[in-house]
Amino acid sequence: MDSIDRKILALLQANSEQQIAELATQVGLSQTPCWRRIQRLKEAGVITRSVTLLDPQKVNVGVTVFVSVRTSTHTQAWFERFKAAVDVIPEVVEFYRMSGDIDYLLRVVVPDIAAYDKVYKRLIADTDLFDVSSSFAMEEIKFTTALPLSYAE
Repeated sequence: MDSIDRKILALLQANSEQQIAELATQVGLSQTPCWRRIQRLKEAGVITRSVTLLDPQKVNVGVTVFVSVRTSTHTQAWFERFKAAVDVIPEVVEFYRMSGDIDYLLRVVVPDIAAYDKVYKRLIADTDLFDVSSSFAMEEIKFTTALPLSYAE
């Protein structure tokens, strides 16, 4: 990956709807070589998909909750059951297995505390959990989907 690839990726992360002609001009290429680079980045799995980002407030999910989960069971069968329970809850938009004191971290988006309580009840209904701790984000200070590209090789 060279500096032109990184420029293309940065531009696409900022706005994936840009026309090839615009991208090519911004990175100093003609359209066909720019298109070929994008296709190569897709084939290599660097570009995995293009999405549209929505304003959470305008779709009524402006409350973000970080849910820390601890379990006393660490079997594959337990994990598969827990993962299946999480997978069917659309309000869970991120799900991580963690190191340290917390086993799993979930990011949940909802309109209000009552809606989160329903999510919480669904989460605990099918899975044996040792501890669930919820933290409500008071203010979003930084949010980006753009990955840093200075490490890309």
